[in-house]
Amino acid sequence: MNSAIGNEPERPGKIMLVGLGPGSNDHLTARARAAIAEADTIIGYVTYIRLVADLVVGKEVIKKSMTEELDRAIEAYERAKQGKKVALVSSGDAGVYGMAGPTFEVLFQAGWTPPSGQPGDIEVEIIPGASALNTCAALVGAPLTHDFCAISLSDLLTPWPVIAKRLNAAAEADFVVALYNPKSGRRTRQIREAQRLFLAHRRPDTPVVIVKSAYRPKQRIEFTTLDQMAGCAIGMLSTVLIGNSNTFVRNGLMVTPRGYANKYRVDSGDTRAGEQAGRSLSTGLDGWLETIRASGKTPEQLAVRYGLPADYIAAAMAEAPEAEVAGDSENTEEGDA
Repeated sequence: MNSAIGNEPERPGKIMLVGLGPGSNDHLTARARAAIAEADTIIGYVTYIRLVADLVVGKEVIKKSMTEELDRAIEAYERAKQGKKVALVSSGDAGVYGMAGPTFEVLFQAGWTPPSGQPGDIEVEIIPGASALNTCAALVGAPLTHDFCAISLSDLLTPWPVIAKRLNAAAEADFVVALYNPKSGRRTRQIREAQRLFLAHRRPDTPVVIVKSAYRPKQRIEFTTLDQMAGCAIGMLSTVLIGNSNTFVRNGLMVTPRGYANKYRVDSGDTRAGEQAGRSLSTGLDGWLETIRASGKTPEQLAVRYGLPADYIAAAMAEAPEAEVAGDSENTEEGDA
């Protein structure tokens, strides 16, 4: 029923972008569960709706196919304009290759602005969930303990040269990499091209793990190596984790060292010679600047050695060293050793 003034709904509509996590009820957050409970309408890819089938009984449910992301966002907006609360669900996290992006694109195209307290304002809430990157890592050990990135191999919306450039940069920079959307019925070559780019920078025996349908009934985990990964069973429900140059597999667990051994003796916890607990490594920024300034080499020569732009090195060498502030200490939150 509309209000007596104009045609504005009695209550403002709301779009809740719900991340379902890996898909098992055990890993659905309390807020995600509550959002689905309070929603009038549930919209999502048919597989995602199936993951929460027991929670959507009695509600309006709109199922869409894999390639209808914009249609889902438009449906959500239309129902929110009618004053409904809409749960637009994504597996994993809605902001990681999920529905948050296309929904905001649709909203902004329609002239939407964040609520200002006016009648009929549509509220948007993003409800986070664990992405495939996190959930797959949790199943296989600790592969993401050091720097990592995610790259999608889907070229349905992104030109292949852009994807290839990102793959090459990540491989050269020694990131641990999670490959999303690695292969489908039609897209079978992309994973081989990714392998080719990584083999130009990584050892053939670099650890790789392939996780399919994490925390779902058909979960499958396969440990392999970079030179063998393209021949493994990989599909759209798979996430491929490629280790860096220090990643190892032991006793069925994939682990990427954080770097503690660079500073401490792992067996005793004692600080190594030349290092100080709570301070940058001797090869950290300050130490590195001292080294290159004392090297007697040109920025061009140093650029070849370190694989960095010569103009960056020249600018770093030209700046005066920063005096340390007495009593200054680094942030030593857990993980910032």
